[in-house]
Amino acid sequence: MVERVKTGIPGLDEILKGGIPKRNAVLLSGGPGTGKSIFSYQYLWSGLQMGESGIFVALEEHPVQVRVNMSQFGWDVRRYEKDGVFAIVDAFTGGIGEAAKREKYVVSDIDNIDEFLDVLRNAIKETNAQRIAVDSVSTLYLAKPAMARKIVMSLKRVLAGLGLTGILVSQVSVTERGFGGPGVEHAADGIIRLDLDEVDGQLIRSLIVWKMRGTSHSLKRHRFDITDKGIVVYPDKIVKLGRVVRVEERVEG
Repeated sequence: MVERVKTGIPGLDEILKGGIPKRNAVLLSGGPGTGKSIFSYQYLWSGLQMGESGIFVALEEHPVQVRVNMSQFGWDVRRYEKDGVFAIVDAFTGGIGEAAKREKYVVSDIDNIDEFLDVLRNAIKETNAQRIAVDSVSTLYLAKPAMARKIVMSLKRVLAGLGLTGILVSQVSVTERGFGGPGVEHAADGIIRLDLDEVDGQLIRSLIVWKMRGTSHSLKRHRFDITDKGIVVYPDKIVKLGRVVRVEERVEG
């Protein structure tokens, strides 16, 4: 039996046949505005509601802004931080600024991967984290794309070795259909791609699981929405060739 981690995102666990296999490092790829950060927040918040501690690694936004963004969906993590079961690793500010000085876990030099991993290990051990989201992992190798696979593999070893199941956000351009870096897709255990495309004259959000080690999964492109309570995936709605169809319509047709 494969031990799974439920994402807690409505509809997604159904597509994943019960959840993400434990210890998997999943690349969450997509362009701007597709909902990658919200997905990461929701994954961690859902874990906290299930009694699973977590860590958010902020590489592209100030930790203060991360907390504000999460609170807009009703996900106030401050009390979990006080309880020591949730932490934000500040890999954005470099410790510069008054607000940054109040952060507990700070990476002073993001170009120093060894320091980054040391701060991360410390945060994981002190919170006994079971879930992690890194937003975005692309920041770690944008300046040195040749190192992308090595960096992701190093991160993956730390996470798997400490028993975490992780979401690694990967940035791509609007028109790019890849996953965010040479060789990165081979290092990840799973790939979930989020897209925002024009379908029949309107923008439609869709999700597809490209791969997921350790489990079977839907191979269809499913529609999803971002609501005031987070992401909702529709297992019965498939985005196909310029239109959205329900599963039963597609089967009957």
